[in-house]
Amino acid sequence: MKNEVKVQGINASLDSRRSFLKLSGLTLVTAGLVLAGCSDNDNDDNMEDNTLPGVKNGVFDLGSGDFGVLTYAYALEQLEADFYTKVVNASNFNTVFNDIERQVLTDLYHHEVIHRDFFKAALTGALPDPGSQLLPSLAFSYGSLNFNSRTEVLATAKALEDTGVAAYNGAGRLIKTADYLLLAGKIVSVEARHASAIRSLINPNSKDFAGDDIVNTSTGLDTAKDPSKILPVAAGFITTKFTAKYLP
Repeated sequence: MKNEVKVQGINASLDSRRSFLKLSGLTLVTAGLVLAGCSDNDNDDNMEDNTLPGVKNGVFDLGSGDFGVLTYAYALEQLEADFYTKVVNASNFNTVFNDIERQVLTDLYHHEVIHRDFFKAALTGALPDPGSQLLPSLAFSYGSLNFNSRTEVLATAKALEDTGVAAYNGAGRLIKTADYLLLAGKIVSVEARHASAIRSLINPNSKDFAGDDIVNTSTGLDTAKDPSKILPVAAGFITTKFTAKYLP
């Protein structure tokens, strides 16, 4: 049986948006129990077509198929979790950001840590040999980014969140197992709320929360990008070398 947290009675006020972000995170916690509990046989029909994650020619490769997509998502969630960890622990966090901004950024920090740990637990429980097939903890560099600058932090958060939404949307077509696709859909809905919240902090009371730069004006859908378009962007922050030779 799947556990769900139902969200009801949410209005459009900013305080309610903050509450909705919190509840969205709780929904992800319970959703994580579903994937961790999926049958080990879920992917048996596809295993012959899959290249499992693991070290190939001395470098870790994300693999292909469902496990490859989940490992790809795990890499991106490691990046987002690391970024927000640094944001909320910056020396001037309490003075650079106002009360609402601190609450939103702290909520996003908790969400991304949940997402990261969720994928690690799910893959550890599902991979045939997680000791060698689980993507290791990655290392990151943000160059000259000043984590005590409101403008620089929010601009980077916007870039990461927009990229994350496009990544999940683009990877959805690669997922074969229905349970995994459902959970990816739940996670991307939370990531889209993150992107909207950050955009609203940057430009309050505007249409930027769903700007034409990320939403297709003819379909009303968020942009979708394949891993080959996303990973070069993420590589600007990830210093640990890995490959994705079997993902489109």
